[in-house]
Amino acid sequence: MRKAGLIAGAAVGGVLGLVMLLVIGTFLVAGNVAGGGGGGAAVGLAKGAVPAAYQPLVQRWGNLCPAINPALLAAQLYQESGWNPRAQSHAAAQGIAQFIPGTWAAHGLDGDGDGDRDVWDPADAIPSAASYDCKLAGYVKDAPGDPTHNMLAAYNAGAYAVIRYGGVPPYRETQNYVKIITSLEKSFARPVGRVEPSRQAAGAIHYAQTKLGTPYLWGGTGTAAQGGRFDCSGLTQAAYRTMDIELPRVANDQYNAGPHPARAELLPGDLVFFSDDLTNSRAIRHVGIYVGGGYMIDAPRTGAVIRFTKIDTPDYFGATRVTEDGAKALPKPPPSI
Repeated sequence: MRKAGLIAGAAVGGVLGLVMLLVIGTFLVAGNVAGGGGGGAAVGLAKGAVPAAYQPLVQRWGNLCPAINPALLAAQLYQESGWNPRAQSHAAAQGIAQFIPGTWAAHGLDGDGDGDRDVWDPADAIPSAASYDCKLAGYVKDAPGDPTHNMLAAYNAGAYAVIRYGGVPPYRETQNYVKIITSLEKSFARPVGRVEPSRQAAGAIHYAQTKLGTPYLWGGTGTAAQGGRFDCSGLTQAAYRTMDIELPRVANDQYNAGPHPARAELLPGDLVFFSDDLTNSRAIRHVGIYVGGGYMIDAPRTGAVIRFTKIDTPDYFGATRVTEDGAKALPKPPPSI
């Protein structure tokens, strides 16, 4: 929960006017704002996107070979385990990088030099994931097409399939895997230029505005059985659902639904996040929809209502500019609060 005071009626009126101006401005600048970064620049990690305990490993080993980078490696690890070093799948895949035992036996490294190769130890598993990616890239280096896409396809379908088809094979699962990881990569990469505006922003804001004054409900997603009430991430999920973008249920997963504009680059519709640990996106505990002028619409806490409030507080973590591809790429974990 976040602490905030009540916004006076006059201030709310001013914010409403500002919202309209800035939402219009979002579309006016859409054609003039460049997305992505320059070619050849070193890829850094977005603030807090990788938990602090793993960030040095991901940054170091993500530069092991030209086919990967730290953001791409982070996207794979997040997709595989959600940063859970004790993850285990029904297919016996294990650890933060989800190696199956046979693959680990062949490709596991003693990444920290302590004399053992432990699939459950991120200090071994993260270097091993990077090394395995680079080996796959070497196996398919002569295949036509993008080397990174071919590496990801080899990870999913095997190097032989990439060689046989001369690039990413025509398997729906493999093509989807390549798209998912390359989309998630944008969420983990530190932007090196302005982030392209979202054209779904105005619709999400409009929906959130219609819910102003609605009482908060912990776990609320706006269903009729809940009296149309929301918690913070339930509101943001419902707002973007009206624009045919399906966000995850919880705030710390919503953070990965697109690239991360700096505070000075916020536009209406961006999701803004709050945490007591400013080094770890997995610790995020609150989210709102930015409306401009330093304000957001959020569902704050039990006993309060959906309202306008300022974003510039000590627990401000960062922001995400939601994209359709970014949201589609996110894993869909079981619902939790």
